[in-house]
Amino acid sequence: MSTATLAPDVDELGRARFEELIAADEKVEPTDWMPDAYRRTLIRQISQHAHSEIIGMQPEGNWITRAPSLQRKAILMAKVQDEAGHGLYLYSAAQTLGITREEMYEQLLSGTAKYSSIFNYLTPSWADMGSIGWLVDGAAICNQVPLCRASYGPYARAMIRICKEESFHQRQGFEILLALMNGTDEQRAMAQESVDRWYAPALMMFGPPDDASPNSAQSMAWNIKRFSNDELRQRFVDMIVPQAEILGVTLPDPDLRWNEERGHWDHGALDWDEFRAVLSGRGQANSIRLGKRRRAHEDGAWVRDAARAYAGRQLSEVAS
Repeated sequence: MSTATLAPDVDELGRARFEELIAADEKVEPTDWMPDAYRRTLIRQISQHAHSEIIGMQPEGNWITRAPSLQRKAILMAKVQDEAGHGLYLYSAAQTLGITREEMYEQLLSGTAKYSSIFNYLTPSWADMGSIGWLVDGAAICNQVPLCRASYGPYARAMIRICKEESFHQRQGFEILLALMNGTDEQRAMAQESVDRWYAPALMMFGPPDDASPNSAQSMAWNIKRFSNDELRQRFVDMIVPQAEILGVTLPDPDLRWNEERGHWDHGALDWDEFRAVLSGRGQANSIRLGKRRRAHEDGAWVRDAARAYAGRQLSEVAS
């Protein structure tokens, strides 16, 4: 019997098995049959997540040489190293879906792949290291902890370690802001000004409202995502309001108030025009971030060439 005759039966069996795994909330593995749309969705999401980790090294790496103490410098260096590791885990997970590392790099460097819009904002003050940790990494935790239960096994397993490390990053940012808020009037003002700038962009990290998010419903049906954008945003707001009170900072949202009937904090409308502008390349630092990434890639060409030459020599020695 020909392969062409067998293929439809194989596909039907694979599809049935895939649907069983999703219905039973079990893991799909790289060797399992999966719909092309499922594969494409995962490649898009995981690679964009990886790009975000790599680009996300820049706003904080900018402050390593200017950290206010040796201890702060060491902690910040460790955090940036963590983010590099997160990118590595995620690129590796995406590769199990049939895309190469080189293809993903090319998509990032050419601007055809997206990364989180939050990293296209500037970091003009040391307090931004606190706001990024508390707000940006805090939003990341809300978004990423449910991904530890994503239906695709390599992605879910990578997220377990990533989320553990992100929790330290969030606490580090909170501690930086707390130290500033317990400092001088100038330090308190610097912390508040930074929170004012990062609050709204952090809320927009979860993506557009549910009625304007074309991919969320299908991702939730496949158990890749567990909660909608608006549900995750609400969780984040509910989390940071009491934390802001402990810090002593004011969240820049005049519409922020407790809704007794809903049992949640209501928050004001967000500027989605700004979100779309930043995402399309018109943010404060889009060109800076991609420019630095392209230069780093070019400067590292000799390392990649040397690694390939060494690997080729090792293979030749084994063959001989």
